[in-house]
Amino acid sequence: MPIETVIFDLDGTLANFNLDFKTLRAEVRSYLMRIGVPASVINVNENIFEMLTKTEIFVKNNGKPAIAFGEVRSQVMAIAEKYEMEAASTTSLLPGANETLKELKRMMVKMGLCTTSSEKAANYILKRFKIGDFFQILVARDRVKYVKPHTEQFEVALKALGASPQTAIIAGDSVVDMQSAKELKAIAVGLPTGMSTMEQLMNNGANYIITSLSDLPTLIKKINES
Repeated sequence: MPIETVIFDLDGTLANFNLDFKTLRAEVRSYLMRIGVPASVINVNENIFEMLTKTEIFVKNNGKPAIAFGEVRSQVMAIAEKYEMEAASTTSLLPGANETLKELKRMMVKMGLCTTSSEKAANYILKRFKIGDFFQILVARDRVKYVKPHTEQFEVALKALGASPQTAIIAGDSVVDMQSAKELKAIAVGLPTGMSTMEQLMNNGANYIITSLSDLPTLIKKINES
């Protein structure tokens, strides 16, 4: 089936990945420990979503009310957004990003964006670089209950675009993008430009590896011709 849709990741795929994850994780862990989550429960090497999952289990196991966890989650997301906005104000588009988006639009390819960043930070980047009009749908973490590698974000995007996974490419720099694509049976295209190496992307389900965004339109044409 011909490729009709591309769903992109944002940081590390379209824009340079410059979020200070180490400091963000440390601040979130410090906050969770201050409110009573034992240090043994949360690891500074885990991402904030893993920390939140473990915190939720801890809260439930210790008879804390659900509303208390909702407040905790909101505070953690506020901490994350602070760092995301700082990163958004200093990032730059990756080479070839604008030209690639223009070419895909010319090819009548539908485009969506799925990011674990906040909608505020993502929209700031789209507006700053004037690329928002290329995307028919943005699914930031605010829009879903579960973020990737859970498939919910991509399912929301595909539904909004009226696309099936079999005619869609998921393009990203992280293993979680590849894992989601594999689960959905979409075509996974990995870019070793951010968080993950080429080997990690391939081991987690990448069907194709491209070293530059500029290679994506050519890849789509070759897939459709074959």
